[in-house]
Amino acid sequence: MADNFLLEIVTPYRKLLSKEVDELTAPGAEGEFGVLAGHTPFLTVLKPGELSFKKGSEAVHIAVAKGYAEVLPDKTTILVDSAEFAEDINLEAARELCAKSEEALKKLNSEDPEYSSASDAYELAQARIRVKERQRG
Repeated sequence: MADNFLLEIVTPYRKLLSKEVDELTAPGAEGEFGVLAGHTPFLTVLKPGELSFKKGSEAVHIAVAKGYAEVLPDKTTILVDSAEFAEDINLEAARELCAKSEEALKKLNSEDPEYSSASDAYELAQARIRVKERQRG
């Protein structure tokens, strides 16, 4: 059995990543999950959050929007609305979006049609902040 697997991260606009990795952690709709080579196949929904992978001693963190993950024994494909490496994130803009989304959520209840998109925007903004702050150390 191989010690690594192919990780592909794809958005509607581009393939962000195609790389052999040792392990992956992703924000599933039912909670965070991990993947190693040889994992049992499954398909799941992703919520906005922080995705991370390791290759040797290198650890990379990416902010991802909602989407899907297909896990196979030798390949994992992440299909998301958007994904950003730390160097692509504007921290000030992420903090501004976080505050704006938080204010919107305070005015909505979970039955409102706009609640889901406001919640997704808030979670993605928080993930962007975490990913960018990890980069800064």
